[in-house]
Amino acid sequence: MEATRLYQWMKKLGFTSYEAFYQASIDDIAWFWEEAEKELGIPWFKQYEKALSLEKGIQWPVWFQNGALNAMDAAVSRWANDPTMREKQALLWEGEDGQIRQYSFAEMQAEVERAAGGLKKLGLKKGEIVAIYMPMLPETVIAMMAISKLGAIYSPVFSGYGAEAVATRLQASEAKMLLTADGFYRRGKPIDLRREAEKAVALSPTVEQVIVVGRLEQQLALNHHAINWNELIQAEPMIKTEEMESDETLMLIYTSGTTGRPKGAVHTHSGFPIKAAFDAGIGMDVKKEDVMFWYTDMGWMMGPFLVYGGLINGATILLYEGTPDYPHPDRLWKIVSDHGVTHLGVSPTLIRGMMKHGEKWAKPYDLSTLRVIGSTGEPWNPEPWRWLFEKIGHGKIPIFNYSGGTEISGGILGNVLIRPIGPITFNSPLPGMAADVYSQDGKSISNEVGELVLTKPWVGMTNGFWKEHERFHETYWSRWPNTWVHGDWVIKDEEGFWTITGRSDDTLNIAGKRVGPAEVESVLVSDHSVVEAGTIGVPDPIKGEVAICFVVLAPDISESAALKERLLNLVAEKLGKALKPKDIFFVQDLPKTRNAKVMRRAIKAAYLHQSAGDLSSLENPEAVEEIQALRKSCS
Repeated sequence: MEATRLYQWMKKLGFTSYEAFYQASIDDIAWFWEEAEKELGIPWFKQYEKALSLEKGIQWPVWFQNGALNAMDAAVSRWANDPTMREKQALLWEGEDGQIRQYSFAEMQAEVERAAGGLKKLGLKKGEIVAIYMPMLPETVIAMMAISKLGAIYSPVFSGYGAEAVATRLQASEAKMLLTADGFYRRGKPIDLRREAEKAVALSPTVEQVIVVGRLEQQLALNHHAINWNELIQAEPMIKTEEMESDETLMLIYTSGTTGRPKGAVHTHSGFPIKAAFDAGIGMDVKKEDVMFWYTDMGWMMGPFLVYGGLINGATILLYEGTPDYPHPDRLWKIVSDHGVTHLGVSPTLIRGMMKHGEKWAKPYDLSTLRVIGSTGEPWNPEPWRWLFEKIGHGKIPIFNYSGGTEISGGILGNVLIRPIGPITFNSPLPGMAADVYSQDGKSISNEVGELVLTKPWVGMTNGFWKEHERFHETYWSRWPNTWVHGDWVIKDEEGFWTITGRSDDTLNIAGKRVGPAEVESVLVSDHSVVEAGTIGVPDPIKGEVAICFVVLAPDISESAALKERLLNLVAEKLGKALKPKDIFFVQDLPKTRNAKVMRRAIKAAYLHQSAGDLSSLENPEAVEEIQALRKSCS
């Protein structure tokens, strides 16, 4: 514990008690985050005048006021220009087919400069948006850095999305360019990503140019407005990095909610990178020359978290293209052993999947370099947590349970490495995060389930939703004055351990991938046979949660197994196979309020035979009875 960066930093600041340090971190957040950025060694083009300004209110904090920096410079150039670090490994990539590529910090900077030169030649300007619909390739990270270097904005999109889900995000961001790949490998099979990208672009009038990275080397024909990545990087390198004001936009990440369109979380050059680097470096103890590997996708928050959390701390980031159990269930453990991984990031779903194969697949491999296992995406069940801790880590490797979100830029709750850690729980809010649990009437509570809230802002807090300020306020700030309501049900016990019991809204969390029920329903209703659709999430032993859909058919359509299969495949095609519902049920009607709003809470309670609470606003209680009877007949 005393060897951790957190303990050493606390000691330097004059603290020996974590509890006293944490309290100081939330009592004076301006002091705390100023000390945090200094400890991380963030390089500034222009030093800020003030760590925090709340002139616009708690909902719109301005961090590091009037400072200038660039996230690319903080992640890459600072090390590439350091004689002791420039030849150290920055990025390591392994393809599912066994290919390996690696880049030192100096090599990575050169690649970023070439890519930035190519993008500049194409006419990309400061403030314009490039969507990145890419698998986990080196070019994905190089492009992120090159776009940032120019002062433009990137928006990563999950590589498993189908064309329609991609198009929704392209339209919302009004992206000027799309960066994609011809494909990637998944369980040994080539996946044609370019085809989905072209369909999405056809639905997105703002996209002027498409850039394609050739991963599959199949010389796939490019359409008339597509540019080959290898040609792009032949341009004259761009050496000078754009100096960005601390609150200028770096990245948009679209995250799904329970109603309507995905939300575009706005992240700044001094926000997401510093929060991610702090949580990884000070929280998870990532140090220079460590190897950090989080099994994720760049379209999910943990992808950019891996990039900035690793690189800003001078560590190597490891990207893996494929599935963790292909061609055999030992693949994940082999990667850790082959590359000397020190920090491994997983999800409970991934571990549940590995657990069924048994620990015998890990035994042949030397996992001695592993110091911390990070876990995020969803709540744990006790059995897989214990299996990972005892059978894989042999009771010696701490599991850093980590929960926050896209709008947080990292974590609210974690397992700090200088306090005891318990199964499936969190041992503290992270330093600088003023977390609490509120009852329904807005009072702080312990030992009972309540709403997870934050009472003060933090570095990395999303700077609103892209072009939707009112929606941002309504989503997080409208329930109690000056209080961020996160949307998780949690319980905090008298020993200081926190447990997340579920989402307090309807957002589905399928194997760590969040999707709004409205997105699934929209796809189903787009089919001529469907009049209405309702989607809920229910517990699943492997994925944690799966989607179950309820469909009202058009009067002239008869239900059939073939129709059900077609609708299931339609969702998989439009949104991605990972989000395919587990089942679809045909019903006469959906439970609705008098103003015609579908009550998903009532659907879920009926399906799971649980109490739905007050249903007095229901217009058609017989719809609930139908779902209850339907579930009984399937049991």
